[in-house]
Amino acid sequence: MHLINRRHLLAGLGSSLAFPAHAEEPAMSLVSAYTFSFPAINGGTIRLSNFRGKPVLVVNTASQCGFTGQFAGLQRLWTRFNPLGLAIIGVPSNDFGGQEPGDAEDIMATAEGEYHIEFPMAAKTRVTGPDAHPFYRWTASLRPRETPRWNFHKYLIDRKGELSEVFPTSTDPSDSRIITALINVIETT
Repeated sequence: MHLINRRHLLAGLGSSLAFPAHAEEPAMSLVSAYTFSFPAINGGTIRLSNFRGKPVLVVNTASQCGFTGQFAGLQRLWTRFNPLGLAIIGVPSNDFGGQEPGDAEDIMATAEGEYHIEFPMAAKTRVTGPDAHPFYRWTASLRPRETPRWNFHKYLIDRKGELSEVFPTSTDPSDSRIITALINVIETT
């Protein structure tokens, strides 16, 4: 019996010497936000890689939601911080309460027509469940307890393309926590 255990022990030691636990292997590149893109609401593609080196705030939106007024706050953030590098991307979604039932024209009538937003808007997109857009599946894998539970959920991506902060629907764009987080990622080089 001791011989068998000794053989297993020696075999295990031999394999650990041949393949040490901390052997240098080629570094695997981690997935970053720059991997993803969204179809743009008016055609074309919004590639997050185009914002490399800049902070990006990604917000799922809806035109018929009690939080739709946050478009005004998002536009104020855009006006204040876009000259410093901030990008904002609105991602319309009908996932919560069917509050984005319209087509691209209807969505833009609210976003541009009522709230005069100037930041890019994606085409209507799934943000939850197995059919969620890959960006939202990626963020869910990183922060499974901080996934969108309603419209106007906010993800802040830092200059390296990493998920920096998550803000739930109830956090208004003018909230000091968002402003502080934006300043932090803008000032980080």
